[in-house]
Amino acid sequence: MTYRILMIAPTSFFLDYGAHVRILEEARVLQKFGHCVKIVTYPLGRNLPDLDIERTLPIPFKSRHEVGPSRSKLLIDVLLSFKTLQTALTFKPHIIHGHMHEGALIGSTVSRLLRVPLVFDFQGSMSSEMADHRFISPNGLLFKTVRKVEGFIDRLPHHILTSSNNAAQVLMNDFQIHSEQITVLSDCVNADAFLPVADGVHANSVETLRARLSIPHGRCIVIYIGLLDEYRGTSVMLNAMKNLLARGTDAQLVIIGFPNIDHYQTYAAKLGIAERVNFVGRIPYEDVPLWLSLGDIAIEPKMSATEAAGKVLDYMAVGLPTVAFDIPVMREYLGDWGMYAPLGDAHAFADQMQKLLLNPLRAREIGEALRARAIDLFSWEHAGHEIERVYETVIR
Repeated sequence: MTYRILMIAPTSFFLDYGAHVRILEEARVLQKFGHCVKIVTYPLGRNLPDLDIERTLPIPFKSRHEVGPSRSKLLIDVLLSFKTLQTALTFKPHIIHGHMHEGALIGSTVSRLLRVPLVFDFQGSMSSEMADHRFISPNGLLFKTVRKVEGFIDRLPHHILTSSNNAAQVLMNDFQIHSEQITVLSDCVNADAFLPVADGVHANSVETLRARLSIPHGRCIVIYIGLLDEYRGTSVMLNAMKNLLARGTDAQLVIIGFPNIDHYQTYAAKLGIAERVNFVGRIPYEDVPLWLSLGDIAIEPKMSATEAAGKVLDYMAVGLPTVAFDIPVMREYLGDWGMYAPLGDAHAFADQMQKLLLNPLRAREIGEALRARAIDLFSWEHAGHEIERVYETVIR
């Protein structure tokens, strides 16, 4: 059976990063399987030709926050609630698929009114994310209140999809959600699009990028793609790079991401490593494979224990050996082939980077093993069938 699926994306979809990629690829694979997917989202974001996207009315001012929680998003969520209901009444979905807690909360109202099941795509703890973004204090009364609201929302859907086993444990241990209500649906990767540079797909273009960034031939390139913030480990990453360069390693760090670029450029200059760090900024999602092909190794300094890190799967598919902090979600992705450092330890992080850069043969072996792991365990086709199974279960 094919379904009409109404996805609620409480974010400025599409912005070429993280949670947006998960929404995009889930919608694409479900469409590939013959389902009709409509996405309701915020007024800003990039339209994509192969997706049916409905947007709310714009707000009369621009939020200063590109990512994370903000007060202005409360108003947009009210508008999104009305737009979702309006769209649902004409679209008549079989399934409401709410992304993030705001999507689940909005979706629950529509689900009850239309008497159709709600599936919640859980991408991390709402209260923990707000604390990570310094929107609320983890020790304050407001945190406890948000935590209670989060628990309430977690109990609204008919089923929950989580992006990692660790996220499932958070739901079960912290919010007492029964395991039968949870399905772990790891972030995945399109291994046909993310190919190693050795396969010759991007070889000439990579040399053009190297010249554009003025990186000398023979210098090793460390690559990072993702958001720039403290809870993402950006300061620790820059300190690890300073540590690595102090050992005499000839390396360049290429950082692809946003926001807070000016802040971290200033910090890199303060550390005395500005000439060895390139801040590329935001790039289109379709260009990510090319930029990753520039790297000799990849790094993921994320500090959050509850959020997924789908970019690591992109690293794996391209065949990049990867250094990360030793947190559960990284173990889920990288397995025994990850290069791990204790959480927040910049010196140990530099140690692992140096090990890979000093032994290119071992680094290549690790990269090949990681690509094989990505193909075997993290394909979007497998994820699509798992989503279909969940839909069939809740519709019965």
